[in-house]
Amino acid sequence: MTATTGRAGRREWIGLAVLLLPTLVLTMDMGVLFFAVPYISTTLAPSGTQQLWIMDMYSFLLAGLLITMGSLGDRIGRRRLLMIGATGFIGASLLAAWSHDADQLIAARALLGAAGATVMPSTLALIRNMFHDPKQRQVALGAWGGVLTAGATLGPVAGGLLLDHFWWGSAFLPAVPVMALVLLAAPALLPEYRSSARAARTGRFDLLGAALSLTAILPLVYGVKTLAVEGWSLLPALALPTGLLLAAAFVWRQRTAADPLLDLSLFRIRTFSGAISVNTIAMFAMMGFSLFTSQYLQLVKGMSPLTASLWSLAPSVGVGAAVGISSALAGKVRPAVLMGGGFLVGAAGFAAMTQVGPHSPLALILTAAGVLAAGTVGTMTMTAEMVVSAAPVEQAGAASATSETAVELGSSLGIALLGAAGAAVYRHQLDGSLPAGVQGEAARTAQDTLGGAVNVAAHLPGRLGTDLLETARTAFTDGLHVAAGVGMAFALGAALLAYRLMRHLPAAAPAQAPAAEPEAVTA
Repeated sequence: MTATTGRAGRREWIGLAVLLLPTLVLTMDMGVLFFAVPYISTTLAPSGTQQLWIMDMYSFLLAGLLITMGSLGDRIGRRRLLMIGATGFIGASLLAAWSHDADQLIAARALLGAAGATVMPSTLALIRNMFHDPKQRQVALGAWGGVLTAGATLGPVAGGLLLDHFWWGSAFLPAVPVMALVLLAAPALLPEYRSSARAARTGRFDLLGAALSLTAILPLVYGVKTLAVEGWSLLPALALPTGLLLAAAFVWRQRTAADPLLDLSLFRIRTFSGAISVNTIAMFAMMGFSLFTSQYLQLVKGMSPLTASLWSLAPSVGVGAAVGISSALAGKVRPAVLMGGGFLVGAAGFAAMTQVGPHSPLALILTAAGVLAAGTVGTMTMTAEMVVSAAPVEQAGAASATSETAVELGSSLGIALLGAAGAAVYRHQLDGSLPAGVQGEAARTAQDTLGGAVNVAAHLPGRLGTDLLETARTAFTDGLHVAAGVGMAFALGAALLAYRLMRHLPAAAPAQAPAAEPEAVTA
């Protein structure tokens, strides 16, 4: 059966609602732990590096496997891959919720990332296949992008609500009924799609390329994190060049393989490569600083998870305004100007973050976060359509996966690099400056993370606990300033890059027509 090319009907629009459910869960799962970090620090007592891995492992496994899974979905069927991923996500969520130590939680987060990698490219690729009319597809992709933003906003709130009443592991449980609903609804509402050309070559799946795509990312991340947080040691120093060599091997493999996971010629399409670059840097900036904001509200301002999560909704006002303005100007202003301007706004938000101190008014950090998010999200509202329209439709899964890899890699690198920079400054500032009465294991715990310092201070008498809190909170905001400075530099560089990569596009540039229609296989 050949896919239709007409306008989408009721089934497609209801199917879109089904696709938005796992999209919401996956983006919520990135932020749902932000407000659980202090509880995890107290209950599981992770080291500073383990805490970063707990936050990042999900996204790095997701990023490392997306291209593999996107290509696999093009071959075996995108609906089938979606359902496999939803099943795996249920099991991994239950394992994470009842983890007994930091290593088990890190492993569960890795399984969540692997399962998520099978879901995310399937959602965007199926939208590309279900909506052939450009205007309808733009509406559908707008809804998909809106759910991404909503998930990033609602994740911390959902986590705060659950943590106010239950244990930290409850933050993983909302995904279970949602993914179960997807499993029930997908066979009835989502048609199966796969590329007929790729389906015929299922036996030639590039397993070596799949292994390289994953193993190139993890050594790089491990090296950056460990060197930043713990200082010089041989193993993380060797991990960096190892990761770079594996990344080069992956590119070589994709260029020489008879049937590669990723057609590198896609990157010769300037619109495609430009949109990928913009997404990566925007997510680096926005998600990299979200963890600082949530910890500041809880551990510096002393808010409960619920109160902090509700206050964290305030910046979404700026995000909503930015999305509306970007959409209104899209047909009148060139994408290069809109994207470059958005990054300049984001840089202003980072600049405001450098003025936040332990005793600053709450309005300062919320306003700064709102400006930062408004600028970066505003640039991303235009890129989804660019990615899916620029790539041939039979490669929709691989192209969507590449876009999502950039998003997740940008998010994770932001958390890792900005988080590592902040953690390194925090540790350096506390080295030798702890109150005299804080010694031994208590000193090591306090110096590892701000959450650890808050926990230690709660068990110290009177003035000693107060002095430790003041010292640790000042060190944390010093780290926040350094991370904000790094973020501002990236945002300014991104403004120039976005303008250069997108300046060839006119306002409301028409989508490029796909080269061929895939075969639509209906179950």
